[in-house]
Amino acid sequence: MERFKFILLRPLQMIPVLFGVSVISFFLVKSIPGDPVRIMLGSRATAEVIEAVRAQYGLDQPIFIQYFYFLYNFIQGDFGKSIIFKMPVIELVYERIEPTIFLLIYSLIISILFTLILSIVAARNQNKIIDQIIRIFCTIGVGVPAFWLGIMYMIFFCITLKLFPVSGYGENFIEHLYHLFLPSLTIATALCPVLTRNLRSALIYEMSSDYVNAAKSKGLNENYIFKNHILKNSLVPTINLLGVNFAWLIGGTVVIETVFSIPGLGSLMVSSIFARDYLVVQCVTIFFAILIILTNFIVDIITALIDPRIKFE
Repeated sequence: MERFKFILLRPLQMIPVLFGVSVISFFLVKSIPGDPVRIMLGSRATAEVIEAVRAQYGLDQPIFIQYFYFLYNFIQGDFGKSIIFKMPVIELVYERIEPTIFLLIYSLIISILFTLILSIVAARNQNKIIDQIIRIFCTIGVGVPAFWLGIMYMIFFCITLKLFPVSGYGENFIEHLYHLFLPSLTIATALCPVLTRNLRSALIYEMSSDYVNAAKSKGLNENYIFKNHILKNSLVPTINLLGVNFAWLIGGTVVIETVFSIPGLGSLMVSSIFARDYLVVQCVTIFFAILIILTNFIVDIITALIDPRIKFE
């Protein structure tokens, strides 16, 4: 009963969070200097034409009235029409959502694989040379900006070695994997050190626990103990850390999509900010907020399922 109650009540917490996100995103975007109508019409547009277009999009209303119109339309699922792209915002977001989701999942898979391999190797060879190398990699990786790493990968793998394309998304699943490998590797390389340090510490702590020593004294195989007990218990804090860092992962996706010219939501958001296309920026921001909330919700459920000590409350 507690699990059903948790699953039903937890999504209700999205409502105040989304309201706060809508307020912050709306007024932050409105504070950006520049007039989207002038950008759209160009310098030769007359004052009458500019005022007519502003009235058409409701930009001549007081800012609080504009927000209430936006909130009313948002509740109805209507995000309006893009000023720059001349099409409904929801359709524009739907067109760009696939590359972003693909990039996020691809990056997560690579990050998890690298994290598991590096953490297990480092923990089982504590204080040895391989452990020191992995720790140095993690220390350096935490401080390296993702966009710089992406540019370096692009120069080396794309321009020098010509192994991967500089930009694009591809036409089918295999081409998606090929085109998005470097962007995903860039994000994974930036995320992996954070997760690896956490999981390595958790593994070392669990390896010295009393229940592990008791299991060894009973003659259980060390690999069996590690796989079925140590690793399982160590994953709990790392999974929670992954949920916390998912917001950073989305932020990294926005930057990397721009660096590699991927036609996703991140590059759409950046171009819309420069074009002062308020409605597109607000819609993409709210979509990212919903994605982060849902991810943390899923992480809470997985954590509670893995660790029996955690209760659904």
